[in-house]
Amino acid sequence: MPRKKTTSDALEILHRRYYAGKPDRVEKLEKVRDDMEIGRLIQDLRMKSGLTQRELAKLVGTTASVICRLEDADYEGHSLAMLRRIATAMKKRLEIRFVPVKGVHTA
Repeated sequence: MPRKKTTSDALEILHRRYYAGKPDRVEKLEKVRDDMEIGRLIQDLRMKSGLTQRELAKLVGTTASVICRLEDADYEGHSLAMLRRIATAMKKRLEIRFVPVKGVHTA
């Protein structure tokens, strides 16, 4: 059996220890990454537009606390309807894509 290549890269070490060969953990990690990315995109869009959370909330028809939760990296309740409302308020078009998962082969 070939030996694993040694590394001093902390992220690689953590990945090997906690995620390699554990598809359920990898799936959860990807979900967290997706939630974080959505929050980051909302916040970036809002900040580039020069809006506060309160101002965006007023445009969307919600409260500042809802916008705050949507931008939170730990928030898991992003709905397509709310994302559409934000896009419309910001005069943007919401685009959703399906992209291949690295290392997964389809039949």
